[in-house]
Amino acid sequence: MLAVSAGFLWPKRGHVVKLYYSPGACSLAPHIMLREIGHPFDLVKVDPGSHKTPDGGDFYAINPKGCVPVLQLDNGERLTEGPVIAQYLCDQAKRSDLMPAFGSFERYRVLEWQNYITSELHKSFSPLFNSQFDANAKALHASGLRKKFDWVSEALGSKEYLCGANFTAADAYLFTVTSWARHVDLDLSNLTNLQGYAERVGKRPSVQAALRAEGLLK
Repeated sequence: MLAVSAGFLWPKRGHVVKLYYSPGACSLAPHIMLREIGHPFDLVKVDPGSHKTPDGGDFYAINPKGCVPVLQLDNGERLTEGPVIAQYLCDQAKRSDLMPAFGSFERYRVLEWQNYITSELHKSFSPLFNSQFDANAKALHASGLRKKFDWVSEALGSKEYLCGANFTAADAYLFTVTSWARHVDLDLSNLTNLQGYAERVGKRPSVQAALRAEGLLK
């Protein structure tokens, strides 16, 4: 486990102590959020094949769904599902730049992106990572996913981030999911807006630190 500390004072009942993750998986998004808000946490690596933790523990005992991320608080409470974890972290830290204030239209814009990324992009990668799908099936799914990224790139336009000038939780998620393209031979290189965006997000200190901690960046 890697301990990370900062000067942020968390309310006692919401003190985050552990993030269960797998390198480069969707858990990277809440990992980035933890570094953005500067709150102390431990990283616990989960082997996605064996579903074991470094001490040999059964990850299914932590999350019966068998998936990362899992956020465990100091009182033993556990929270799953990356977009929900990100929302919780931002709200607890009172970081309305990362997750706009409750009731504001800006908040729903971020949540709108979070929902699109999780339902249309994230899950669309699953067949491409599945060895049981043949080449024709994967090509069909890749074509559909590519069209979705075409739309995302067009929607980005010349904006700095998904919702404008501020980096939000949705940006951490899109950056994470977009990074999977190179692992499944999904060519996004000609999507100029998306490529420029990914480069900007990738240079953020929080993103750099998270990538290094997960062994994804030297």
